[in-house]
Amino acid sequence: MLSDIAFYGAVETGLIYGLVAFGIYISFRVLDFPDLTVDGSFPLGAAVAAVLIMDGWNPWLATGSAVLAGMAAGAVTAILNVKLKILNLLASILTMIALYSINLRVMGRPNIALLGEETVLTPWYSLDLAYHQVPVLLFVIVVFIALVLLWRFMKSETGLAMRATGANPRMARAQGIATGTMIILGVAVSNGLVGLAGALFAQSQGAADVTMGVGVIVIGLASLIGGEAVLTPSSVVRALIGCVIGAIIYRLAIALALNADFLGFKAQDLNLITAVLVTLAIVLPGARNSLVSKLTRKKA
Repeated sequence: MLSDIAFYGAVETGLIYGLVAFGIYISFRVLDFPDLTVDGSFPLGAAVAAVLIMDGWNPWLATGSAVLAGMAAGAVTAILNVKLKILNLLASILTMIALYSINLRVMGRPNIALLGEETVLTPWYSLDLAYHQVPVLLFVIVVFIALVLLWRFMKSETGLAMRATGANPRMARAQGIATGTMIILGVAVSNGLVGLAGALFAQSQGAADVTMGVGVIVIGLASLIGGEAVLTPSSVVRALIGCVIGAIIYRLAIALALNADFLGFKAQDLNLITAVLVTLAIVLPGARNSLVSKLTRKKA
């Protein structure tokens, strides 16, 4: 069993990765745009927020700047694809590689410690809550606001145009939708959410590091696919809720695997556990649907 600290820590991290899953939902599911930029925009958000906080900025303004930085990174990827006709996957890889150097330039060194600095969490520690419960409360509020805003956006005229672009770009263009603009906007919003996640992660963990984005795309996909397996994404709001549920379940599964002594897993097995969980999330829904179909045919 997990201790209270381990449980709340897993939920806290899961909520942050829920924001990453929101971003990946927009790029992969809405726009059908395979985007690996997130591995660079996550530490970019952390780097921008950390540097500005160290310079004395208000933590929320620093976090907002991290969102804008993430959006800029996403826009670069989309422009490479839309304007320069570079394959979307290759464009995102190019941006991701470039962001490693940019993140080093932003921070001026490989990592920045935020211990003792005022962050978005600092005022919340005055509440009558346990220390490890405070980040969970704040991140629940942030994720809820992001979910509502994203849901409202997807129901707007621009959001519907973006969904049409991903579903059938040729038909969307025939209806007068500027599909290139929609792709740029969508990938920018996607990476803006990832930048927000990176900024919050740095502030909750007390440090920003240039390597903290390694594997974020896999974690986000695991959260997205796992959420879809748990909650069928029949609508946008269900898909977004599924992203959060999938991210929390993923982090809890990781925590359980690493804390279950009888399994013998250690910290260095994290990537192995992640690969297994993603594989299960992909395979199990298909196996479940196949089983349901067989049972239905037998009854018929």
